[in-house]
Amino acid sequence: MILALINTKGGVGKTTSAVSLAAALAERGHSTLLIDLDSQCSASLSLGLSREDFNPSAAHVLFGQLPAIDAVRSTDQEHLSIIPASIELASIDLTLASKPGREEYLARALAPIRSEFEYIILDCPPSLSLVPINALVAADAYIVPITPQYLSLEGLATLLDAVDSLRESMDTGATMLGLLLTLCDHGANRSRTTKDVIGMIRTAYGKKVFDTEIPVTVRLGEAPSRGQTIFAYDNSSPGASAYRQLATEVTTRAASLRRKQRKIT
Repeated sequence: MILALINTKGGVGKTTSAVSLAAALAERGHSTLLIDLDSQCSASLSLGLSREDFNPSAAHVLFGQLPAIDAVRSTDQEHLSIIPASIELASIDLTLASKPGREEYLARALAPIRSEFEYIILDCPPSLSLVPINALVAADAYIVPITPQYLSLEGLATLLDAVDSLRESMDTGATMLGLLLTLCDHGANRSRTTKDVIGMIRTAYGKKVFDTEIPVTVRLGEAPSRGQTIFAYDNSSPGASAYRQLATEVTTRAASLRRKQRKIT
C-alpha cells in the first residue's frame, strides 16, 4: 500500500511522522520504503544520509531518468529503505508543467516496485503543487498530520476540500486513511486550547481521526539531528510508543481498505 502524508501547512510534524511511521512499520517486520519528496530533504537527513548520498534521488525518478528501484537505498534499520530527496525537486513544477499526464509521473515510476514493498510512505512538501498531486495520484490513501491549534483546524477544511476536488478532477483513488493529531501536550501540561481544539476535531471528523495522539517530546526533536529514528535514538520514549501505536492503527485501517478495494474490483 502506498500512503502519502500531506498538509499544506508546515510545522505540523509531517516529516517526523513519515519517518517514524515508516520505521515503526519496518520494526513490525513490514518491508517499507520511505520516499522523500521534499526538496528540503529533511526525511533523508533524519535517517542519517548526507547530502553526498542524495544522488540519485526522487527527482531522477520523477523526471524518468532512471527506474525507481535504482534509487532505493538501505538504511540502518532492518526492513526500511529510502529514496532520498534532492534540491532538484524544487523545479519539478517548472519541468513538468507542460508535460502531458504530468500528474501521473510518480504513479508510473512506482508501478514496477509496488510489489517489492508492503508499504511505501511518501513524505510530501507543505503545498498542493505538482509533487503532492503526483503523490495523491500514486497513493492508495493519505494521512493528514494536524496540530491542535485553531488556525490548523481552519486550514484543515480548506485542505480536505482541495484534495476532494483534485480527486474528482483527476479520478485518483486515494482516500483518507486518517487525521493524525501531532505536537499534543499531555497530562497536567495539556492546555485548555489543546483540549478544546482536539475535542472540535474529534467531534467534526469522528472515526476519521486516529486514536493515537503524538506527544510533544524533546526526544522526537533530537532524533533527526543524530540521523536516527526515534526507535534507534530512544526506544522507550513516549514518542516511540506513540508511533508504535499509530503503526498498529495504520495496519488495521490499511487491511480494511484493501478488503473494500477487493470488493469493488
